[in-house]
This record gives sequence, C-alpha cells and structure tokens, in this order.
Amino acid sequence: MKVYTRGGDAGETSLFGGRRVPKDAPRVLAYGEVDELNAQIGLALAELSHGDLRRQLLTVQSSLFDLGAELAVPGSGAESARRAPRPSVTQAEVEQLEGWIDELDAELTPLASFILPGGERSAALLHVARVVCRRAERQVVSLAASEPVDAAGVAYLNRLSDYLFTAARAANARAGVEEPKWVGRER
Repeated sequence: MKVYTRGGDAGETSLFGGRRVPKDAPRVLAYGEVDELNAQIGLALAELSHGDLRRQLLTVQSSLFDLGAELAVPGSGAESARRAPRPSVTQAEVEQLEGWIDELDAELTPLASFILPGGERSAALLHVARVVCRRAERQVVSLAASEPVDAAGVAYLNRLSDYLFTAARAANARAGVEEPKWVGRER
C-alpha cells in the first residue's frame, strides 16, 4: 500500500466511512488538532527520562488516537462509536488523568504565583503540548456547536491540559530547575 493516494489533491479528504469533505471542514480541523497534539506529546516524550511520565504519556497518545478516530466518524457520539475503528475516550480515562494529576501534585510545592511556560527542555515541551491541547479543545468545542460530539472527548481534552501543566511542573521539579515566575508589571 502506498502512502500517497492523490485523493486529497483537490482539497478534499475522506472521513471514516468514505464521505468526502473539504480539508478545512470543522470535523477535519478538530481531528487535525488532536493529531498535532499527539505529535507534540511525542516530541516531549523524546526528551523525558522519567518512567512514570513516559508511561502516562504513551497511554495518553493511544487515547488521543482513539479520540481522533472517533472525530473522523460523522454522526452522533453513540452512532459514531459503533462505526469507529476503535472506541473513543471514556469518563474512566478522564478520571485516570485526575488521578495522575493528584499523584504528581502531591510531590510539588503549592503554587504561590503564576508561572511562565519553560524551565528544562522536557517541561517546556510539555507546556507547548498544553497550549496545543487547549487549541484542540477549542476546535472540538467548536465542532460540537454544529455536530454531535461525545462529551467525554471534550472533558478528556480539558483535563489533559491540566495534566500536561502538572507534568511540566513535575519535570522541572525532578530536574531541580526552578519554574520561571511571572513578575507582572507595575501599572
């Protein structure tokens, strides 16, 4: 099987099931953002040495692949779940993220001020993944305004951005790197 098909040369792509849509259709934009998020997490993984964070992020990548597959199937959440090649994310996966956040947060000093994205390289990459996650969430919410989308997918992206923030803080703490703090400006 060849990687290229020439099917998208005219600016259209196929959703799961074969329906052709423009490449800038809201559904395509939504799963494209989720795909970009998955790639950004892969980049952060290339820099991470912490086994627990690596295992968690690999699980996240699989969940994001499932979410992207669900978004590529037109129709209602339940209807698309029956036709999707793999199941989408579930409320249990949202709760798993919450558990990971709580575990990581227990090893961190409480936030006393706003922090800036940055620190050591893997933490900075996790912060980039966090903002890409927020963009993916906005795109999926936008899709949900016009087409049915499973609510667990939106909740998963919302919680994932919180997890990525906490994981970035943990990566900095474990590396002994102080988080850059926002100092504000006098007005």
